[in-house]
Amino acid sequence: MICNNIGINEKGHITFAGQDVCDLAQKYGTPLYLMDEDKIRENCRTYKAAMDACFASALPVYASKAACFKRMYEIIAEEGFGIDVVSVGEIYTAMKAGMSLENAYFHSNNKTDFDIEFAIENGVGYFVVDNEEELYAIERINDGNAQKQKVLLRLTPGIDTHTYEAVNTGKVDSKFGSAIETGQAEEITRLALGMQNIALAGFHCHIGSQVFDSDTFLRGSEIMLSFAAQMKQKYGYEMQELSLGGGYGVRYTEADPEIDIAANIRQVSECVKADCAKLGLQEPKLIMEPGRSIVADAGMTLYSVGTIKQIPGYKNYVSIDGGMTDNPRYALYGSEYTLFVANKAKEAADFTADVVGRCCESDDIIQPEVRLPKPVRGDIIAVCTTGAYNYSMASNYNRVARPPVVMLCGGKSYQAVKRESLDDLIANDL
Repeated sequence: MICNNIGINEKGHITFAGQDVCDLAQKYGTPLYLMDEDKIRENCRTYKAAMDACFASALPVYASKAACFKRMYEIIAEEGFGIDVVSVGEIYTAMKAGMSLENAYFHSNNKTDFDIEFAIENGVGYFVVDNEEELYAIERINDGNAQKQKVLLRLTPGIDTHTYEAVNTGKVDSKFGSAIETGQAEEITRLALGMQNIALAGFHCHIGSQVFDSDTFLRGSEIMLSFAAQMKQKYGYEMQELSLGGGYGVRYTEADPEIDIAANIRQVSECVKADCAKLGLQEPKLIMEPGRSIVADAGMTLYSVGTIKQIPGYKNYVSIDGGMTDNPRYALYGSEYTLFVANKAKEAADFTADVVGRCCESDDIIQPEVRLPKPVRGDIIAVCTTGAYNYSMASNYNRVARPPVVMLCGGKSYQAVKRESLDDLIANDL
């Protein structure tokens, strides 16, 4: 199996977090998001232990966009993480979950004045500043406050990763950040250092997502530390914090490699320490922003099979009761997944079909050309590794209600997010 929290029981049913998913589908209905709370905590502790052991000062920061709801923030806070937030909505959700915003890092390439005011008023610890206009806006809006607003400057180190083009964020021409190569990074640093209402805490970069080794992080840290040394020499500024972003990959299929995150973090720490010594820098507080690698393999989505359509000489379709409304990632990225007919897990996979959704879109596909036991109406399809960017990207397209999120913990289950009702769909209609 692609993850150690997936199995097959004596009934020939798929299990997740030790529980029969067919029983869960019957109890809660489908479509259904399952989240393995124990796996989330295990993943958090892997990062926390490795970073604490490898750096003099470090903080893992959960990238909220991967999966954001109140219960997630409660778990993250209990595990000693900070949070990376990208909107007022994520900030508000964290607040309502009772999470301190002292270690909240507010991202976004286009923060409105309302966003900035809301974040400052509610005590967001850090802004990750994307551009000069944002810097000026924070300086203006924070005028008159006794406390300077701490910021990191988001820089682009010019690294092209081997990942989906849509999630490649470290290139010179990325929509995010200020490029080192063009001189814009130095200019925004100079501006920040001259402002009265801003305290420059350090620098940030995020190079990409689905990275399976440390090479990208090693190259990124080397470039960022070299830039920091230049700023120290030129402006006398000593960087306090360095964020290398997130991006460690997860296994969606058997073809994806397994990754030892703790070993990779040790490699990064050795590189950072060596470069700091060589460049005459004090070792900064090291920030990493895992999101996908915290929640992806903690998630599974269940669907009920509806129509099976066979077109002789062409192809077959298996239609499910969800689709791009609860998982748009294939439509966006061509993302690969591992699928099972959950109630026929021991039967031969002798049928090939596109597993497709119910929306009125030709591209509403969960996965094409899947080998699986031939399903019939009412069978349960389990899609693995759906904890990241599935619930958070879900929509009401075609006026379809979003599924609930059910947490699995210690052999028990409970709802963290309720299923949307028809009344929920029209709640904001006037």
